[in-house]
Amino acid sequence: MRTLGNIIWFIFGGFLMGLGWYLVGLIAFISIIGIPWGKACFVIGSFSFFPFGKEPVSRSHNGQSDIGTGALGTVGNIIWFVLAGWWLAIGHLISAVVCFITIIGIPFGLQHLKLATISFAPIGQTFRDI
Repeated sequence: MRTLGNIIWFIFGGFLMGLGWYLVGLIAFISIIGIPWGKACFVIGSFSFFPFGKEPVSRSHNGQSDIGTGALGTVGNIIWFVLAGWWLAIGHLISAVVCFITIIGIPFGLQHLKLATISFAPIGQTFRDI
């Protein structure tokens, strides 16, 4: 079921949303300062292509402690939200509303909502299989 959901997701919107994350990541990589955000965008973009069977978790909940899970990560997420995060969140929210129109689209809308919440604070996020 997970594979079927990922295939349908990829064809009907996941590909475009993943490309959106990759585009923002490329823009972030243009400057040296944006590299941490670009890296986070590529990780989340890969998740955005095939989200079924995975869930986002903070790296600090996995016992990992690094620069992205501390105070600098919080500052980075605030800067991210102001400059780019809300654009991606709006894209995912619009896609979720469109998916919720039909009963078949509800699981896809839920995935878009999951991605919308990630787009508010992507630094310090990782994904685990469920």
